[in-house]
This record gives sequence, structure tokens and C-alpha cells, in this order.
Amino acid sequence: MDPSHIRNFCIIAHIDHGKSTLADRLMQTTGAVSDRELTAQHLDSMDLERERGITIKAQAVRLAHKAPDGTDYQLNLIDTPGHVDFTYEVSRSLAASDGALLVVDSTQGIQAQTLANIYLAMEYDLPIIPVVNKIDLPAAEPERVASEMASAFGFTDDEFVFVSAKTGEGIVEILDAIVEKVPPPSGDESAPLRALIFDSKYDSYKGVVAYVRAIDGRLDKGGDIRLMATGATAEVLEIGFFGPTLTSTNSLETGEVGYVATGLKDVDACRVGDTMTIGGISSAEALPGYEPMKAMVYTGLYPADGESFPELRDALEKLRLNDPALSFEPESSAALGFGFRCGFLGLLHMDVTQERLEREYDLTLIATAPSVGYSVYMTSGDEIHVDNPSAMPSVQEIDKIYEPWVDLNIVAPSRFIGTVMELVTTRRGEYTRMEYLQSVDSGREDTDTSAAADARVLLEYKMPLAELLVDFHSQLKSRSQGYASMDYSIGESRPGDMVKLDVLVNYTPVDALSMMLHRDNAESQGRELVAKLKKLIPRQMFEVPIQSAIGSRVIARETVKAMRKNVLAKCYGGDVSRKKKLLQKQAKGKKRMKKIGSVDVPQEAFMAVLSLERE
Repeated sequence: MDPSHIRNFCIIAHIDHGKSTLADRLMQTTGAVSDRELTAQHLDSMDLERERGITIKAQAVRLAHKAPDGTDYQLNLIDTPGHVDFTYEVSRSLAASDGALLVVDSTQGIQAQTLANIYLAMEYDLPIIPVVNKIDLPAAEPERVASEMASAFGFTDDEFVFVSAKTGEGIVEILDAIVEKVPPPSGDESAPLRALIFDSKYDSYKGVVAYVRAIDGRLDKGGDIRLMATGATAEVLEIGFFGPTLTSTNSLETGEVGYVATGLKDVDACRVGDTMTIGGISSAEALPGYEPMKAMVYTGLYPADGESFPELRDALEKLRLNDPALSFEPESSAALGFGFRCGFLGLLHMDVTQERLEREYDLTLIATAPSVGYSVYMTSGDEIHVDNPSAMPSVQEIDKIYEPWVDLNIVAPSRFIGTVMELVTTRRGEYTRMEYLQSVDSGREDTDTSAAADARVLLEYKMPLAELLVDFHSQLKSRSQGYASMDYSIGESRPGDMVKLDVLVNYTPVDALSMMLHRDNAESQGRELVAKLKKLIPRQMFEVPIQSAIGSRVIARETVKAMRKNVLAKCYGGDVSRKKKLLQKQAKGKKRMKKIGSVDVPQEAFMAVLSLERE
């Protein structure tokens, strides 16, 4: 197709503002999917996405649209996730697009991820079409939300498109706006092939399947290709586009989005962000690609049985092909054996990855408590990066520890300002600024106290990442009755008074239960953790002491009582010395068992840290 008739765009929005439903209506209106085949959230093909009701992976689809003047256009849509943990998916989609639809719920208005995504789109210098969605709801206030977006982002009144993704109202206007406002792809059809790999997956029959956007040149089926970053070469087994199912074709031309089956079996040979070119041609210059994401949360993943270690390694390599934000390296634990230290962008990313490994690769895993990465400056002058608490050097060797901080944005109704501030300050947060996203009388005829309470506020803070990990998001939602939303980005590291909390089970340190905590919280957290572990660790035939310690100082202890067999059950009367002899024999047996006995720590114990409640 003529590149001037191609439009590449993506949909960005906060969670639950209607991205996937809007994609359904766009596919239905353009005939990409028939009414009989269409399912709700059609592009959310993973079982995990359907169960959780969220988009995890960005998905692409080709749409055909006839403009009012009768011209046929090819629209390539990329539907993106909304959760903060999957921002990397959004950034990759934006890099492969020429424009973006910014969708905002007309009942909720601007939220934290709305701000984050629009700033991301502005970094890529993309034209943005503002879409006010869910105008069919009784509580919808489209005019108020439009004025809010106009004052926050500088849109003009004639730029807004008001739609209902549920009923289909306004969908044709969106398609016309895409044709009018999103520029056609700029590429040289006569130049050597340069295609940006924006996603990929592994297929048992076709090898690595790369999802690409052709920037320059043309790619034909059966030709040879070369990947510029890794130098790998392959023959093109199959070329196609997303219809939304994979639909085979003979070529991909300049500006088009599609997939290439490479047949490569080495998953490291084809990386997201790499440039694909024709084999043997070296005159093409590599595309900028993507800036690699730095992991923010680290956890240990171990197979429940040690024999599955090779399978876990293969599964992680294949999953990293589909999710380049995942990082991992081998590690070993005295308690759990061999496993991998994995890096994630957040807790949801960690949770989803673990579930995908268990479902898609049939693995049974044990995960350790999550932690963040610290920069440790030694008394010798060296600097080391520590992401596993058990690897922290001894106190005598440490000069200072730097912990990562985040820039935190919270959007909430003004009546919850005090509650939010209290929550953040108890987590060592530092206030930066506050801004009202709408005036009290915006879109309202009355300016009574309820209107003032409903005015939404943007609160900006700086806060340690470690304090954000465990239950901050759920606490924010519960304290704001579900109205507050949050977004964060990594800021600068700062020195912190951090200590390592060790947990000893039966006087043996369990390295997988070690935690890094601020000194002010360490004792209370240590007491609470051993109290939880007492309920989770099963009783043995001998007493099991559970201790938490900072260095050599034990700060808390609980004891799991021994199971006791009644050895006197068959003694009916008789000499008391016989009973004493039996009890002494039992005591000696328990003492011997305690020396050689081992305690199995269940999976629930490793995740007990996640449910530690703050007072």
C-alpha cells in the first residue's frame, strides 16, 4: 500500500478507562473481526488477562478504513496496558507509532497514569488525539473532563472526540480523526530494509517470531535477514500482519506493521529494540532502539524440586523474549537450593511473571520476599550493588548504604488530602508540591462544600522505593475509598540508615527470609514477622525456635511447640518410676532429633513479609 495511506497509532490511558473496549469497537466498525467472532476485550488473548481484567501485553491489529472522500486507509493499532508496572510495554508501542489516542473516562477524569502516559507520548513527539470515553454512563461529565484536559494539557475544544466504546457512539469520528491528525509514516521505500523489532515471542515450530514495523525498504518472504545488534542471520519462513490473528502475506512494505517468523532457536539472537535488515547489506544504519529498563524489584525464584532447574532456565529465557523488562541471573540458597534472582518493574509484574511461568511452562515455584537494589559503599572505598539481602556485607565493612527513591504522583479528591499525606509521611515520604487539576466550580453551577471536596488534586512526593513495595497501593486505595490513583518513576538514590534483618529457624539462618529495613522499623517488623512465621511453620516432633536478629543481637523470638506423643497411655497404675523412665527416654529422643532434624519452611512463610501490616 502507498505509505501515505498508512496510519500507525496506539491507545494510551489509565487503568479501566476503556482502551481494550475501544479497540473492540474499532475492530468491529472496520470489519477486522466479525460480530460472531468478536469477544469482549478481544485483544486480551491471555487467560491471565481475562481473569484479572487487565491488559498485560501490548497487542497489534490492522484495520481498514474508508475515509469520507472514498480513499482506503490502512490503520495499524497497538493496544497498550494501563498499569504502572507495564509502562515499558507502552513506551515500546509509542516508539512504533506515529500518533496516540489519549482515552480518559468521563466519570473519573485525569488520573495518575493519564499524566504519565501523555508525558511519555510527548517525549516521542507524537500528535495526541484526546478521547473522552464512557459518555453513555449516567454519572458522565464529558464537558467537565474536557475542560480539565484542556487546562492540564493545552488541548483546544475542537480537538476532542466524545465516544462511548460500549455503544459504539463516536467511533467513526475517531477513525476520521486518526486519518486527519496522525501523519503517515516517513520512510524511504528505495532504501535498504530497516525494521524495528518492538515485540517477539517463541513458537515451537517457527522459532522466534519477531513483531516489527518496517521503517525503510521492503521485506519479502523467503529472503535472508540479519539482526544488526547480535549479527544473527536467518531465512524468513513466514511474513504476515495482525488481523488480529496472524495472517500470512508475501511482503511487508515501508510503514507497515507485521510479524516475521525467523526460525531462530536461540532466543538471545533476536532482541526487542534490534534492527532487522536484509542479509548481506551493511549500508543500513541501525535504528536507535529502546533504552533498556532497569529492574526495580528483585526476588528469588526457585523450583519446588531441584530437578526442574534447567526447565526454569529455559522458561525464563523464552519469557524474556516476550518481556524484555524481565532480568535474571543464577543464584543458590542454603534453604532452597539452586534458582534465579529475577528483576521486575514492580510487584504486579513479579506476580504476573510467576503465574505465567507456572501456567505456560508447567512449573511449581517458590518465590522469596521481594527487595530493592542498594548501592553499598565499603570502608575499603569500593562500591557494590546488592539486590539480595543475604548478600549484604557485614556491618563492619559498610561505610554507607544508598537506597533508591521514587518520584511519586498521587491524584485524589481534595477531601482525602489529609489521609494521603498521613499515609505517605509514615512511609518516610517527603512532600514536594500540590496542584488542583480542576477549579472548584469547573463544570458546576454550584460551588458548595461537596463540590470543593470533589475537586481533584495532584500531590507530588519523594519516597523510598522499599516503602512503596509491600502494601502501599492497597493502603492508598482503602484510605481513599478507591478514588486515589498513583504513578511513580525512579528518582535519585539517597543514603539511608538501613539494617539487615535475619531470620533463624531452629537456630539456623534462613537466607531466603532475610530483609533490608530502615533501622526505625526493624524491631517492630522483626517481632511481627516471627509472630506470623509461628503460625505458618508446621509443628515438628521437637520444639522449633524462630528468632529475628539484627547482626548478632536477637530482637524477637517465638517457639513452635513440639507435637507430643502420650507415651504413658498404656500405663495403668503401677510404679511411678516406670512412667519417669518412659518420659526420660522420650526427652532424650527429642533432644537427639533436634540435633539432626530439619525444618521445612513452606512457601507461605517466604511471602509472609508481604502481609506485614503497618500500624
